[in-house]
Amino acid sequence: MRPKELDCLFEPITIGKMELKNRIIMAPMGTGYGGDGYVTERVTDYLAARAKGGASLITVEVAYVHRLGKAGLGGELAIVDDKYIPGLNILSDAIHEAGAKVVLQLNHAGRYAREKNLGAQPVAPSAIASNYTGETPRELSTEEVEEIVEAFGEGARRARDAGFDGVELMGSTGYLISQFCSPITNKRTDKYGGDGPADRATFVKEIIERIRDKVGYDLGLCVKMSVDEYLPGGSTIEDSKVMAKIFAEAGADRLHAWAGWHESPKPMLPMSVPRAAFVHLAQALKEVTDVPVTTVGRINDPYVAASLLREGKADLIALGRGLLADPEFANKTYEGRMDEIRTCIACCVCFDTMMSQIHRSGPEGVICALNPELGREGENLLSPVDQGKKVLVVGGGPGGMEAARVASIKGHNVTLWEKSDKLGGALNVAVIPPLKDEIGCLTKYLVRQMEVNNISVELNKDTTVEEVLKENPDCVIVASGAKENIPEIPGIDKANVVMAIDLLAGEIETGNDVVLIGGGLIGVDVAEYLSERGKNVTILTRQPRIGADIGISTRWVTMMRIRERKIKVIKKVSYKEIKKDSVIIEKDGEEISIHADTIVVSGGLLPDRELAEELRGKISLKEVGDCVEPRKIYDAIYEGFEAALNI
Repeated sequence: MRPKELDCLFEPITIGKMELKNRIIMAPMGTGYGGDGYVTERVTDYLAARAKGGASLITVEVAYVHRLGKAGLGGELAIVDDKYIPGLNILSDAIHEAGAKVVLQLNHAGRYAREKNLGAQPVAPSAIASNYTGETPRELSTEEVEEIVEAFGEGARRARDAGFDGVELMGSTGYLISQFCSPITNKRTDKYGGDGPADRATFVKEIIERIRDKVGYDLGLCVKMSVDEYLPGGSTIEDSKVMAKIFAEAGADRLHAWAGWHESPKPMLPMSVPRAAFVHLAQALKEVTDVPVTTVGRINDPYVAASLLREGKADLIALGRGLLADPEFANKTYEGRMDEIRTCIACCVCFDTMMSQIHRSGPEGVICALNPELGREGENLLSPVDQGKKVLVVGGGPGGMEAARVASIKGHNVTLWEKSDKLGGALNVAVIPPLKDEIGCLTKYLVRQMEVNNISVELNKDTTVEEVLKENPDCVIVASGAKENIPEIPGIDKANVVMAIDLLAGEIETGNDVVLIGGGLIGVDVAEYLSERGKNVTILTRQPRIGADIGISTRWVTMMRIRERKIKVIKKVSYKEIKKDSVIIEKDGEEISIHADTIVVSGGLLPDRELAEELRGKISLKEVGDCVEPRKIYDAIYEGFEAALNI
């Protein structure tokens, strides 16, 4: 039964001539699933799954409207020619058949494009170097700007011809429209420039008018805005209020409020960012316009989403990563199954994946750490097997629980043994450091899945080879996790030395001055944990930098906090000895003594392979997660998924 407080999420709304069945819409997210500008089956299956999942409106990721507007992401869609219409028509039909409306986001990358991808120098309002790409664009002539205005108009016309219900102008995040709207990048003296926000809005105003000239008002038209650029000297909320009124008066029938540019020094993506942190930007636009306003950003919970509507802060809730993690978010909420939602934990693996495709070759398309089906929706991976088997999973961490979940859905008879008194494994420790609360959502989801899928769970179960063989399963999946690595340092057995995971998991009290040996993810987490408790913390590492195993989208934010907390970091050290009140290191050939009341060791993890090695050759065996090699949540989830899939 759905709580009444969530009913507002399912109230219909009319935007121009487009009627939506509820207030949950899908935000555009680059996936890399396209094929040289064309729609692929993979794109279609991926988006249709979100429409089937109950979202009322699907916003298809950016399609570039001009030959110089390609952002350079692999698999980027295009709408620069009529030849792309048939594929887009297949996509719009599939989304309509799945029960949702669909709009296409139109884009020109401007100075966010790269010369190696374009085969030409990128263009922009003014010839100002990009901190994002490191390249300097050339300034567009007035005639070229007019050509791009026409290109946006033609893009909208093609979207209409392809059966779309609307278009959204990508006017946020630092792409060309943002560049025209911002005083940082628009220094023009022609009609597209000027000192005030109304002057800089001219480019977008003309695009809106050109689109209306070409398609009338049958097509929805939304402008996505970086309402606050979070850049020194950039557009402010007050600037955006001025521009928003101009856009609405010119013919936009919806506004989409977002924030920042790619180079903004404002955290917007990681789990350290509070939920719904940017709704005030949507609220600001609602103060000055009558058109519906969409809010987006760190909204992953139905109760949070509903509160924003009830309080009048927004008219529509856009979910991006939330629908990557769980395409059924809307349906589950409608049916009152909120505890079955696979909540996005804002780990940013999706963004890290896409960034890797820009800076390296990277994997093919976006991935989600929690959802191995992402990008594989058309493969029907969870179709039941013809003959179920008896499956034993040993280990109740994320890898083990995911394996159990998938094996049960596939039709196998699954039992899970866990040695401790609760499920979760390493997640139970990972959630403890500051700003890591979202990890707890994954634990709750997986534990609930054990119940939903009728998996027999035995806790406090010390597993032996004899017990496994006595159980006589057709397949055993070992997810026994990892144990802490104790580095060989003289004095490491002293009473003032504690292990990092023991510290987080227990009630160990440290002294005031704490030295942390090891600067990986766990070490950094422990340092923040101790700093928050008022301890003076020093991180020591052999490496040239700390947090090297933290994802690119999150690391810079973490390092910013390390500096703000005044946590001391000493890199490129060698460890000589641990004494009762100090750690002796060598740095640049000099021996240094660092006072420490407590020494915390974070020397990495070692796989716990004992059970797997004893079982090898005796039974059908699969190994997943940290017992293979200690890595990330993503690795455990994907390995658990694949192991169960291939039984």
